Amino acid sequence: MAFPDHRPRRLRNRPGLRRLMRETRLSADRFIAPLFVRGGKGVRTEISAMPGQFQLSIDTLVDEVKSIRDLGIPAVILFGIPDKKDGRGSGAYLPTGIVQQALTALREKVPGIELIADICLCEYTDHGHCGVVTGAGNAAAFSVENDPTLEILAEASVSLARAGAHVLAPSGMMDGTVRTMRDALDREGFDQVPILAYAAKYASAFYGPFREAAESPPQFGDRATYQMDPANFREAVTEMRLDLEEGADILMVKPALAYLDVIAAARARFDVPIAAYNVSGEYSMIKAAARNGWLDERKAALESLTAIARAGADMILTYWAKDAARWLAGTA
Repeated sequence: MAFPDHRPRRLRNRPGLRRLMRETRLSADRFIAPLFVRGGKGVRTEISAMPGQFQLSIDTLVDEVKSIRDLGIPAVILFGIPDKKDGRGSGAYLPTGIVQQALTALREKVPGIELIADICLCEYTDHGHCGVVTGAGNAAAFSVENDPTLEILAEASVSLARAGAHVLAPSGMMDGTVRTMRDALDREGFDQVPILAYAAKYASAFYGPFREAAESPPQFGDRATYQMDPANFREAVTEMRLDLEEGADILMVKPALAYLDVIAAARARFDVPIAAYNVSGEYSMIKAAARNGWLDERKAALESLTAIARAGADMILTYWAKDAARWLAGTA
């Protein structure tokens, strides 16, 4: 009679042993907290599709970032909601833009936290697309023009760096974005500002709640011509390689949970930091299930974050950043 090998179970039979044997460890210093900033004063408006997340004015944003810093979370990423939108997305690059104002305030009032600025035009354009559009209003014939958009993104990069961004994160999936930004930043003396490239960003159904949060749904058509087909893996590897060649410092995969294989491939192939975005839909579906009593939110969220880290992500953008930091510290 052959006896079973009991070593795996012997190493699981006590909580302390399980902690010692744990291969993937989460900690607050792995998280980046996404935040939405808008004009006004005293604004803290909960986002209905993302319970526990808020649109914040700059004064309440300062308080929120202080609380994030004090939990040991090293960074936030800012998304802006302008008072006015136009066809060029000028709010993305104006010195008086909402994120530019927020960066200036946070640099002064909340030292000790890294400030990442998302760079995309969708929050700032009146049509909701990530670049300059021709054929606006015609879902079948419109086109997002790559090269004119690059000019605006370069201007936005310099504007945000000048306002105090420590890291810039282009998310629009325009060809040549990283090289255009790197050239503009270096030319203006911001050669030490890293670029966190949304290198593999898929045209995903999981972005729905974010579009409410950022008030940025496309007014016609969709983003499938410039975001990636969810069926494609090799294309993602190509996109990441191209962004590295153009000067990216960090590569990001978005979304995270449906693309763990892409995260793992990035970690295996590229010797640079890898980020993953645990996006709004991934957050909201667990929130909804928890509110209905179908899932334990804490367990499901930490399991999800652990899976993302296990796949190879060095840093995770997640709306659970604050809650997860408290859970891991045993304070919530």
